[in-house]
Amino acid sequence: MRSLIGICLLALLPFAAPAAGPAAHAIPTRVALDAEVAAAMKAAQANGLAIAIIDEGKVVHVAAYGKRNAKGDPLQADTVMYGASLTKAVFAYTVMQLVEEGRLDLDRPIGEYFDQPLTDYPAEDAYGPWPDLAGDSRWKGITARHLLTHSSGFANFAFLEPDGKLRIHFDPGTRYAYSGEGLILLQYVIERGLGLDLGAEMQRRVFDRFGMPNTSMIWRADFAANLADGWMEDGTVEPHDERGRVRAAGSMDTTITDMADFAAAYINGEGLRADTFAAMTSPQLPITTASQFPSLQDELPAPQRRKDLAAGLGVVVFDGPQGAGFYKGGHNDSTGNTWVCVKQRKRCVVILGNDVRAERAFPRLVSFVLGDTGVPWRWEYGAGKGFID
Repeated sequence: MRSLIGICLLALLPFAAPAAGPAAHAIPTRVALDAEVAAAMKAAQANGLAIAIIDEGKVVHVAAYGKRNAKGDPLQADTVMYGASLTKAVFAYTVMQLVEEGRLDLDRPIGEYFDQPLTDYPAEDAYGPWPDLAGDSRWKGITARHLLTHSSGFANFAFLEPDGKLRIHFDPGTRYAYSGEGLILLQYVIERGLGLDLGAEMQRRVFDRFGMPNTSMIWRADFAANLADGWMEDGTVEPHDERGRVRAAGSMDTTITDMADFAAAYINGEGLRADTFAAMTSPQLPITTASQFPSLQDELPAPQRRKDLAAGLGVVVFDGPQGAGFYKGGHNDSTGNTWVCVKQRKRCVVILGNDVRAERAFPRLVSFVLGDTGVPWRWEYGAGKGFID
């Protein structure tokens, strides 16, 4: 377990010097970053935000700003915050360990992991309504790769369908359409098909491995002492949701300190073979829509598609002015998170916002820290997002 004293000392140190090379964007000083965050939060009307910076694969800064609740208690580096869909990237890292061990095959049809047809398993609260797929044999061709690249053909979640029933909208593997339900299906493969406890696997393979003491896939009572509530778009406070079941699509609670350590381990490829890391963070499937949501929107004509934008395995990958990069966002009505990395110089920024309005500041803050990266902000949030300058 890391020392909190050590964390405080780290925050008092100046940032490491930027890597050699005239094209390197200089990582800002702590004083400059503090001022920029304060200005960005004010412009975005965000009450709370935490940020971590990784340079040359090492955590060089962790800080929290603003409030964690309506009482005005300060947001701190070890305040527990909702990870939202950053969970999906951590889950994917876990899945790829199972792939390396030969327990999962990215291209094996998921139905082969079960003792009976997937559609014969009853609908359960913790999982998807698999019997809904009984009339569509295309489920038999779905693979783990399809699920990690959001190409299962599912809507984001079955409850968003007009009749609340799960269905396949296109042939699996043929296009990108964001689906949390797809990640839940892969969780079902791991838990029901392989007989593993996903929460325990993620705890052992990720949280314990990288020294993340305040991260969990389910609620822990000790989180209550230093917990972040959230603010919605209209300024309403949303109490932190105490999630009582593991959900691969987004049940993780974490802290900015813990996520900084995970991001550093990830960009260094720790715990995985080099070819596995390369596969996770390289184009697997082109992204062909104008924005990420609505997830089942029509594809753009080929000339209008961003040719450098693609699904990796659990992350979105892109090419920009600094070369190859990847990112993952996380969002609900009172949460805005982002994690952006550029492979060159192994640099990352992680931002956890316990106010959804913090998302307006993400392009400004990521650019301030990393320079121009080419992150597809408009695709991530849609053309109507009011980003601040």
